[in-house]
Amino acid sequence: MDGAFLTGQMLIAMPTIGDPRFERALILLCAHDETHAMGVAVNRPVEGLSVPDLLRRLDISAGAGVTETPVLMGGPVEMERGFVVHTDDYGAEHTIPVPGGYALTATREVLAAMAAPGAGPRRAILALGYAGWSAGQLEGELRHNVWLTCEADEALVFDDDHATKWTRALAKLGVDPQFLTAEAGRA
Repeated sequence: MDGAFLTGQMLIAMPTIGDPRFERALILLCAHDETHAMGVAVNRPVEGLSVPDLLRRLDISAGAGVTETPVLMGGPVEMERGFVVHTDDYGAEHTIPVPGGYALTATREVLAAMAAPGAGPRRAILALGYAGWSAGQLEGELRHNVWLTCEADEALVFDDDHATKWTRALAKLGVDPQFLTAEAGRA
């Protein structure tokens, strides 16, 4: 990858990924450098669990503005831990900025802010777990055509049409999923 890092980009799982945990996954890369990569899947709702449900379980009183958006499965690592991807108009002590106008916060403070009208970020998703890669692992997967990448946008990250996010990300690249293959060519 010649030193190019993909923080703030979207990873689009290829149909031949071979790992059901990432089938049709769309992941916002929140960190990527020479030592690791970390991202949160933005299109995998947890069946039967909404943000208000989770706030109640954590004894956080939700204001009237908290909508019934689903909690997402962010990835297979630390699935018992919550991660909030949000617009960068909100920040706390442990907020990690993500290029493109995004941020990542994994504290109870951001959940309380989301529950209070007007206190939290303009847009946010709550995910359980994350996807992580060790040094060079993601680069190897990219070389082996496991992932495609595209620019992130607010609709792909935050809207509730989770069923179409993967296809819409591919469409940003001009790719029709029926023509995808894991084979690479050489000129």
